[in-house]
Amino acid sequence: MKARVYVTLKNGILDPQGKAVQQSLHHLGYTVIKGVRLGKYIEIELSPMSLEEAKRQVAEMCQKLLTNTVIEDFRFEVEG
Repeated sequence: MKARVYVTLKNGILDPQGKAVQQSLHHLGYTVIKGVRLGKYIEIELSPMSLEEAKRQVAEMCQKLLTNTVIEDFRFEVEG
């Protein structure tokens, strides 16, 4: 089984890395860009279990370690 976790900053949280990337893209001539926000992508290999149990455990992992729930949102998908 594999879980894919996507972590992004919550709306309203400043993203200085995203601003730096946006400015760099503008300097390269990509002036159509109105904003950039960066996040994290995490892949987790899981032992076989029920889909419901996998989702429960991945959500728990996200809340306890993989994200800072004060400033970050997450979503995930589990396959296999």
